[in-house]
Amino acid sequence: MQRHLISAADLSRDDAVLILDTAEEMARVADRPIKKLPTLRGRTVVNLFFEDSTRTRISFEAAEKRLSADVINFSAKGSSVSKGESLKDTAQTLEAMGVDAVVIRHGASGAPYRLANSGWIDAAVINAGDGTHQHPTQALLDAFTMRRRLVGRDAGIGQDLAGKRITVVGDVLHSRVARSNVDLLHTLGAEVTLVAPPTLVPVGVENWPCAVSYDLDSVLPKSDAVMMLRVQRERMNAAFFPTEREYSRRYGLDGDRMAKLPEHAIVMHPGPMVRGMEITAEVADSDRCTAVEQVANGVSIRMAVLYLLLGGNEPAVTHTRPSDESSAHTTFAAEEK
Repeated sequence: MQRHLISAADLSRDDAVLILDTAEEMARVADRPIKKLPTLRGRTVVNLFFEDSTRTRISFEAAEKRLSADVINFSAKGSSVSKGESLKDTAQTLEAMGVDAVVIRHGASGAPYRLANSGWIDAAVINAGDGTHQHPTQALLDAFTMRRRLVGRDAGIGQDLAGKRITVVGDVLHSRVARSNVDLLHTLGAEVTLVAPPTLVPVGVENWPCAVSYDLDSVLPKSDAVMMLRVQRERMNAAFFPTEREYSRRYGLDGDRMAKLPEHAIVMHPGPMVRGMEITAEVADSDRCTAVEQVANGVSIRMAVLYLLLGGNEPAVTHTRPSDESSAHTTFAAEEK
């Protein structure tokens, strides 16, 4: 593992599988009466959010607290940032406080990279979303969800997603989730197809490690997983499609389209969902939709990332030593003793 997690493209296959396997161990904590580990006790993690967020911020905070870290939540609104303070000055303030890790979400693409490589701060940096660039932990939790559903929990340990066919549908142009997923899923051996209106396909997409289609109905029967993306109106400054009704007719997922999927296929959504536009309530509430699972899996993935960046690269579980049965224990059992 590298010191920072800035982009899904930075992860090797071994790095990604290590995170997914560690997340499986972390997920077991959620089934315990006391959902807490002592792993990061004494470490301080700052959640530095310059953009609004619900799922990602709460997910990171839950992961940090389950690992017993000291957590500082920083919001740009109501802070000195709203008075004009720069990212550099904010970073130096955090450095003076002696933080061990910074989880940053920023509207400017490249801000986490700048923070990690500037020398302003001596802490691990985790990208929680930067502009339209990257969102690596979202891609990891999506891959974790796919591996659990398409490969199996126990059978999936040590495995990637080789040969799985993943379709990503919607506003690819403005989506850091799409970019991150294409990078990570390619690394894990999956075959990715992007489906979107021509106006919502990025320039240079031909250089991405994926295929592109404009016909959703032709791709669905060959898909193991379909990921629907939210149309990001807040990042749009022009009319990218005629009407919402027209977009939904061509690129929305309803019950009829879901019926075209193979029986084992799943429907995914990173949230927040705009029901009735990119996905209907019938699909969103079906057993095949993993949106709620993705939220739960996000905590396990972020625990794994924090553990590997701050807790060390040793296995998450310390196995029993035959020579000393009496002192054998696991990392996860330590809190219960």
